[in-house]
Amino acid sequence: MWQPTAPLDNLRKRAALLTAIRDFFSERNVLEVDTPRLSNSGVTDVHLDNFTVAFEHGSHNQQKLYLQTSPEYAMKRLLAAGSGCIYQITPAFRHEGAGRLHNPEFTLLEWYRVGFTMPMLIDEVKALLMTTLHCSEPKQITYQQAFLTHTGLDPLSVKKDGLARYCVANNIPLYDDENKLSHDDLLQMIFSWVIEPVIGREVPCVVTHFPSSQAALARLTEDDPRTAERFEVYYKGIELANGFDELTDIHVQKERFEGDNEKRLKIGKPSIPLDQHFLSALQAGLPACAGVALGIDRLLMLALEASCIDEVLSFPIPRA
Repeated sequence: MWQPTAPLDNLRKRAALLTAIRDFFSERNVLEVDTPRLSNSGVTDVHLDNFTVAFEHGSHNQQKLYLQTSPEYAMKRLLAAGSGCIYQITPAFRHEGAGRLHNPEFTLLEWYRVGFTMPMLIDEVKALLMTTLHCSEPKQITYQQAFLTHTGLDPLSVKKDGLARYCVANNIPLYDDENKLSHDDLLQMIFSWVIEPVIGREVPCVVTHFPSSQAALARLTEDDPRTAERFEVYYKGIELANGFDELTDIHVQKERFEGDNEKRLKIGKPSIPLDQHFLSALQAGLPACAGVALGIDRLLMLALEASCIDEVLSFPIPRA
């Protein structure tokens, strides 16, 4: 158990991949930055949970800190301070089970391009993937098109009971009482069971314009507010990246955070304090930008055709 799970040659290839990524951004004059892994605030996202630690300073002073699931909030504070285009390669932490594609501590590449729109950022993501994976140009499809093609359902108009009937008819297991599952829960289950396995088999597939209810930190689409300027990348059954044309309105963002916390409480999860530093940065003014987070470990898995994330990590959780 003291030995690494990744062959040493894979670790050398990991180092080469990181060098290639840094060269990619150096050529584009994008600044590499470093932000804290520990923060006073966590994420309100219903589907994410932070690890927490107790920081004791002084004999009677204990502070709860959160290991970050992503460097997003801190990086946006740098953008608001005038950093210009930036990227970061960093450890990230998510309190969820380890498995073939996930380790609770993993490595993220996250970058933000000031003045970019979602299509511009997608073009850059495609260029990075072709550089690092030596693949053909990725394909692109909207979330709505993907559903219509592979399920016959229109995700922007179908009702919750229609989604539930589809799940039953197609033997998609409902992991909870149907009444406790939201419309988005059912959409995500159908997407993961039916659509993810069949898209991006030969070349990476970029799925764009997710429903506005899944906007997270993305702007809504101007000509169709039913959708958001959000995209994800899938390749060979692996979710690889998640990007946005970033929301810059503090009032809308605060409403989304508060809505997340209401949903968390309904399903028995704790409410998370809002990141006031991040909200203050939005108040000061976040420049128009687009950003994306990409899993380095999964990228290396694809480059090496590895079947399990342990093959590209030195010491996953069981051996940490």
